[in-house]
Amino acid sequence: MRLGSPFARLKIEAGLCLGLVLTVPMASQGQQTAPPTLPVAPASAQELQPVDPAVSPSPPSAFSASPSGAPQDSAADAEPSIWSKVPPVVPLPRSGWFFIPPTGPGYYSLKDWVTDNYRENPPKYPYPPTSIIPNSYFDADYRFLDDPNNTQFDWSDFYKRIHIGDNWLLSVGGEERVRYQHEEGGYLRLFNGDNDYTLLRSRVYTDLWYRDVFRVFAEFYDARVNGQDLPPNPTDVNHSDFLNLFAELKIFELADHPAYVRAGRQELLYGSQRLISPLDWAHRRRSFHGVKAYWHGEYWDFDAFWVQPVIVNPTHFDSPDSGREFMGAWTTYRPKKGTSVDAYFLHLDNSRPANSAPLGGRGGKLGGYSVNTIGSRFAGDQNHFLWDFEGMYQFGEWVNEGDAAGAVTTALGYQFADVPMDPEFWIGWDFASGTFDPARAAQHGTFNQLFPFGHYYFGFLDLVGRQNISDLNMQFDFYPTKWIVTMMQYHIFRLDSARDALYNSGGTAIRRDPTGRAGTDVGDEIDLITNFHLSQHQDILLGYSKLFAGQFIQHTTGPKGSPEFFYAQYCFKW
Repeated sequence: MRLGSPFARLKIEAGLCLGLVLTVPMASQGQQTAPPTLPVAPASAQELQPVDPAVSPSPPSAFSASPSGAPQDSAADAEPSIWSKVPPVVPLPRSGWFFIPPTGPGYYSLKDWVTDNYRENPPKYPYPPTSIIPNSYFDADYRFLDDPNNTQFDWSDFYKRIHIGDNWLLSVGGEERVRYQHEEGGYLRLFNGDNDYTLLRSRVYTDLWYRDVFRVFAEFYDARVNGQDLPPNPTDVNHSDFLNLFAELKIFELADHPAYVRAGRQELLYGSQRLISPLDWAHRRRSFHGVKAYWHGEYWDFDAFWVQPVIVNPTHFDSPDSGREFMGAWTTYRPKKGTSVDAYFLHLDNSRPANSAPLGGRGGKLGGYSVNTIGSRFAGDQNHFLWDFEGMYQFGEWVNEGDAAGAVTTALGYQFADVPMDPEFWIGWDFASGTFDPARAAQHGTFNQLFPFGHYYFGFLDLVGRQNISDLNMQFDFYPTKWIVTMMQYHIFRLDSARDALYNSGGTAIRRDPTGRAGTDVGDEIDLITNFHLSQHQDILLGYSKLFAGQFIQHTTGPKGSPEFFYAQYCFKW
């Protein structure tokens, strides 16, 4: 089927009725020309996922270019362009329950289907083709635009990778996002009644490089809420602030890969995001202030950082939290495409005196804590079998007690590659320890989840976090078309310790029974999610979640119902 067929013309006419969601002007292919930029290698093809893609560990090889940007007569005599390393390749690591998206010929967006743009392979996307964008815009890879043989063009190309003379490179971009939420009985908190409201978010960034030596990146954002019947959640509001504002400098080059030091306000994302994530689901993303050094090679990555979490002030300029210091070292080894091994050490020091022993332990004394986390993760796929294993152990001090805690993830999956709609099935178990009897224990045992993307792992109601919990879970996902993905999750939540609390995705204790008589049955949760990839710039996400409350919720003080949650989100990336 091609543009000349009656059915194709009928589809184009139908597409005119979809102007509301396809408002982006589209230049015809005959009118598109490559931008006058330095020729370098195209970005390597990425294996994209709806939540976070797994990408090839190999960085792109550079096309030859002269210092002035003109192609050399002999590739053997030419040196690679410096722009082939700008920005450094930072593959988005696979999340847990990672997807293996469809490949091969087909339509990869609604816009492709309407215009009969039948692609032989998936297009190059600098970010995942979903409404949720887990990675940071400063890692977006548009280097394929510098390739003189590039055939993938878009109306927005003119403000990406703008070469200013021979030494400067400028890119701008951003995002507009709107989400409607309807809650019955709780989201992040348990309550009686309904809550309907709309979340509006804007992001704008500027990225300036001097060769591959020096960089300044600034990202502004604004997050607002309209129509809340309850006080806004802590993650809902932040008016006109900087999400990222940093400079970085190349300090050396090893094995043809540069090492950088970055200083200022910045987002952090590592591994499965179970411990460190920008948390894109939240209306305001998470960022830190401090210093990070990194070297990313073909198979190995080494990162080290010292930062302080940024405290959000909804109506004033945000500032770093002087009472908390977060530092760590993270190493990743990628022996082959899609397979990775992480090893890490993390240290969180909280000197704020407002942190009391949980549930009045040790007389409820006030004090801070110092938590060390060592862990490792092994994730990958082979012959359609999928796996994800991660273990974490914590030790240190909590107020005036010792601290010893742990968390484990075990997940196995299978991709039915020869079945229509590319279905996958996962089954897993997530465990995070609690304190057996906080009122009497001489040692704190509740796992500290640090700064996670818990929303994805413990149900989209965000009533459960990675603390004092055991979660037997299952996930089923499939692609009705190459541009629609549907995901279903099922969770069976049980507390590790009946006397410890139920902690939500933000680490806040929202329900507890110090006697333990309410038991450990938190309940079962179902989550249904569908993402529609409308075009390179646009996505719609629909979701529904419900928690069937168990005995623990029914027999502790507070609302007894089974909360429900519906949301619809539109995201425009530019």
